[in-house]
Amino acid sequence: MPRGAHVKAPVCGEKLGPVKKRACEPMCGIAGLLNFNEPADPALLRRMIALIRHRGPDATGLYCDSGAGLAHARLSIIDLAGGRQPMQTEDGSLSITFNGEIFNYLELRAELLERGHCFRTQSDTEVILHLYRLYGEDCVSRMNGQWAFAIWDARRQRLFLSRDRLGIRPLFYSVTGGAFVFGSEMKAVLAHPGVGRALDLDALDDIFTFWCRVPPRTIFQNIRELPPGHSMSVAGREVTVWPYWQLAFNCAPHAQRDSADRLFALLVDATRIRLRSDVPVGAYLSGGLDSTVTTALIRRFSDARLKTFSVSFDDPGFDESTYQREAVRFLETDHQEILCTGREIAAVFPDVVWHAEQPVLRTAPAPMYLLSRLAASHGYKVVLTGEGADEMLGGYDIFKEAKIRRFWAAHPDSRIRPLLLRRLYPYLPELQRQSNAYLRAFFRIRPEDLQKPFFSHVPRWELTAGLKLFFSDQVKSALATRDCYAGLEASLPPAYFQWDGFSQSQYLEASYLLPGYILSSQGDRVAMAHAVECRMPFLDYRVAEFAAALPPPLKMRGLNEKYLLKQCVNGLIPRSIKQRAKQPYRAPEAKSFFDGSPYDYVEELLSPERLKQDGIFNPASVQRLIQRFRNGGSGSIRDNMALVGILSTQLVIDQFIRSFGKRSGYGNT
Repeated sequence: MPRGAHVKAPVCGEKLGPVKKRACEPMCGIAGLLNFNEPADPALLRRMIALIRHRGPDATGLYCDSGAGLAHARLSIIDLAGGRQPMQTEDGSLSITFNGEIFNYLELRAELLERGHCFRTQSDTEVILHLYRLYGEDCVSRMNGQWAFAIWDARRQRLFLSRDRLGIRPLFYSVTGGAFVFGSEMKAVLAHPGVGRALDLDALDDIFTFWCRVPPRTIFQNIRELPPGHSMSVAGREVTVWPYWQLAFNCAPHAQRDSADRLFALLVDATRIRLRSDVPVGAYLSGGLDSTVTTALIRRFSDARLKTFSVSFDDPGFDESTYQREAVRFLETDHQEILCTGREIAAVFPDVVWHAEQPVLRTAPAPMYLLSRLAASHGYKVVLTGEGADEMLGGYDIFKEAKIRRFWAAHPDSRIRPLLLRRLYPYLPELQRQSNAYLRAFFRIRPEDLQKPFFSHVPRWELTAGLKLFFSDQVKSALATRDCYAGLEASLPPAYFQWDGFSQSQYLEASYLLPGYILSSQGDRVAMAHAVECRMPFLDYRVAEFAAALPPPLKMRGLNEKYLLKQCVNGLIPRSIKQRAKQPYRAPEAKSFFDGSPYDYVEELLSPERLKQDGIFNPASVQRLIQRFRNGGSGSIRDNMALVGILSTQLVIDQFIRSFGKRSGYGNT
């Protein structure tokens, strides 16, 4: 059939049959393609969207127009009856498949109505279509939200795709010999027969250094990720990608009181618009400053008793339930808590990796997977979280660590200054047991290091890079000449090299680790596994831009992290939570997989035979590592990361390369 002869065939609301009851539960997902030489195949689109049906259990839909095909799996949150997708304009010239929320859609809708636009629904999806018609590809600069969408412009025969500024919603794509293919998750893209399934060793090298990939690279050779704050277009065979927004640290003097008032006003409004929903909205409450502030702000806009959710641990080294319950009493929320054990982490870990679609070096995503399952079991599709406050407002220990190392660099021979580092990590007993000589060696500092672009992160990255000792000889040889630091440096904006050291540290966290791990493996992917959407007031782009312009002392005063945030929430949260030392979210790690009889999947995937077949890791080295945990050892930080990283990589190989399309649950039989 010649191009253009295929008639439009909207198939909105098409049912794909019942979803099997399993760990992969449905949320909002998009998929699609643009064939260069033949009509879109509805059957292929159905297979693609079926693989991410967990993202949207409420409805599914397809739309085909010549070579273009759009698919959607819907999680109904706004305009439950009228927001079905893919959605078309009245004349059929524009079609969209959209994952996310445009939080300022009511204001945008009012502006469009004043300009004479007519609406058939109350949904934010239709607002995007009208914005695109009016402003074209610049429409995204007017949107405040979290999104990944694709618009098929039939008149121009052009596909336009975009991803939100900070990378809350994922969007992946691949260009095959005959098509451009995209999806919310790589599973949908891998469903296309033209997309190969082979590991990208450079991406693995990045993960085993930075904890995340450097976009657009993904763990699969033939799949790319649209970076945060970017849009792209596909016309014919021409694919164009460009940034429409970038985080910039243009610090300027600010009066503290005025800055605190402005930050509070921004957070209030960011929270207010994120409560727009036709379904109940809950909150995650960790017991830390950020989630407690978010919960307190929600309470300002709701008379109903707020439902909050938290995860606690049977291991006191990770548990924060005392603070969680204190916040619950103070804010009077209706609270639900799930107790997480190491055995539960091991039980769900294969499902976590299936949704993360990449190796992870920590088990921390597993408790978040259980937490989202708890929220879903109580009927909640939307939760607000405190994510992003550390990156935007200076909350991480790595920022403190860099300040101390700079202080030390002024007197590199000092025997006292480096000992300040010991005070940063009271929650790491292994580090506390180390000698002063070890601290000096690990956090070593030379004056010339101050000028290096990654000064703040090198000690941590070098610790992680030690995991690559477990790579097989073949992988080591393939990566021998690769400089992952050079690759990361090439991706930095030119202005980065003029920023102060604190701002450089923030940029690295906000632009790489945040979207590449925290918002993906530990955020969107494990939440959407249970059709739960997370919304983050601290990641409102107005908050991000305001925070980026603040001078560092307003973010970290001495070693007092998130200083300005603490100043603007006086009386809003319990004083004890405001004043408590920051404790990063962590979870039981390698010992979870060897506490009791090991799960069969652990034994199988880490066996010498399987490791040799897959060829990524050295079987003898891995066996020595495993034996340390089998003997009851807790392992070093490096050993724990190595075990989790190796196991998760083996799971990626098993689920996506060896048996993609035939995945079944793992269990201890």
